[in-house]
Amino acid sequence: MIGVINWDMSSELIEGWKTPNLYGLLFVSGLIMGYFLVKKMFKREGIGEKPLDQLVLYVVAGTIIGARLGHVFFYGPYWDTIDVEGVVLERGYFSHPGDIIKIWEGGLASHGAAVMLLIMLYIYSKKVAHKPFLWILDIISAPIAIAAMFIRLGNLVNHEIVGDATNVPWAFSFSRYYDETRGIYDSTPRHPTQLYEAICYLIAFGILMFMYWKKDLWNKPGVVFGTFLIFIFGSRFFIEFLKLGQTARDFNLPINTGQILSIPLVLVGVYLVWKGLTKKELA
Repeated sequence: MIGVINWDMSSELIEGWKTPNLYGLLFVSGLIMGYFLVKKMFKREGIGEKPLDQLVLYVVAGTIIGARLGHVFFYGPYWDTIDVEGVVLERGYFSHPGDIIKIWEGGLASHGAAVMLLIMLYIYSKKVAHKPFLWILDIISAPIAIAAMFIRLGNLVNHEIVGDATNVPWAFSFSRYYDETRGIYDSTPRHPTQLYEAICYLIAFGILMFMYWKKDLWNKPGVVFGTFLIFIFGSRFFIEFLKLGQTARDFNLPINTGQILSIPLVLVGVYLVWKGLTKKELA
């Protein structure tokens, strides 16, 4: 088909091996880049290496655990789907609890990561850094945005979280996308929603870095983090309209679970920006 991009990239680094894979490499690359960005920010404020190393542990644990549990609890499936002959068509996490730890099989939710990160960073700010909660949130915003971009690129090479069918000139034909509901590989041209999100996150990263370094908005607690919430989850909300539903529509609403979870985060972002801009700068 003219104009369709035939996407046949494999996530395998070693043929026949599920791990290590390109998805994991991109995930780790995002975390490493975030580490060096935070290191530069800490250096500017005269903070040593030990608090940074501790922050890495809090962020990595919060991101991985939260993203995985978010997928399990927000998206499921919770119980096995069984046909009339007793054959398991789809495994549920509560039916097979051991599957919950199988992160290498895919299944991470950004909303779950956001919630767990907030918890871990709050503990870090009080127990380790001994600084205001918004201080660490402002610092971590840009690094998380660039890490999220790498993760979405990982989804692209994994042929997952695909968009709805479309005939736009830049449509991707995901040759390795497996439609579990029909039990077939479906190469129908679709919106490359993973790429849409990756581009939005990259733009957000650039804006957040500009705000932090060039506009000195770290002097206004919450403004950088609030902007992060607005851009990241605002773009997520709109892109969901083009994304193949990960869950059934909820409560007969025209929006899905991901969009419902994004709304309060965007509102919190608006509040933080407004509050931060109306307060005096830190001394």
